[in-house]
Amino acid sequence: MATPDTRTQILDAAEHLFAEHGYRGTSVRAITKLAGANLAAVGYHFGSKAELMAAVARRVIEPINAAQCAGLDTLLARTPDPSVSELVEAFAGPLFDGMPAGDEGGARTSRLIVTILSDPAEEARNWTGPAEDSVRERYLAAFARVLPGLSPEELRFRMRGILAVTAVDRLEVHQQPSPGCVSPVAGEAARRWAITFLTAAMSAPPTRT
Repeated sequence: MATPDTRTQILDAAEHLFAEHGYRGTSVRAITKLAGANLAAVGYHFGSKAELMAAVARRVIEPINAAQCAGLDTLLARTPDPSVSELVEAFAGPLFDGMPAGDEGGARTSRLIVTILSDPAEEARNWTGPAEDSVRERYLAAFARVLPGLSPEELRFRMRGILAVTAVDRLEVHQQPSPGCVSPVAGEAARRWAITFLTAAMSAPPTRT
């Protein structure tokens, strides 16, 4: 098996440390030490710590975004008017697929997503670009068609809730003493529970102001 190149080793180390300690709690020195690289390597491969954070986030999020796009394409090819439940499944399903129970990679992904959602550092949130914006806007438009009573602001809030609920649920699974003992049935049950709960949350009447 080939040894990972320096860039990949830095990405792996940064993903681990950002997920555990947040953006500000992780130094470039700590990343390069864990990666077995010299300090100049981060600047050479990424330019800055902020660009490294962006690269780490995109490496984790892009496969999820791609699966979300594919799911929405399949759904809209079948019907121009999907239900709220179908849209929630297409949006949240890839999050469960990307963060499977009992998998260390899934554990890192869930911790990193929680970090992105909660880290006070702007660098942890301001890494998104046109590709990520496109996925979000497509789902916002699809949800807006089926939930016309919701304001754009409340709809965005509820979509952020889908991300938060799913990531926190997966994080809790990975923090169990023996995550490898979680059965596939239990994992699938959690997914069904989440879809049911999130569908009800998305379908709730608009909040009165």
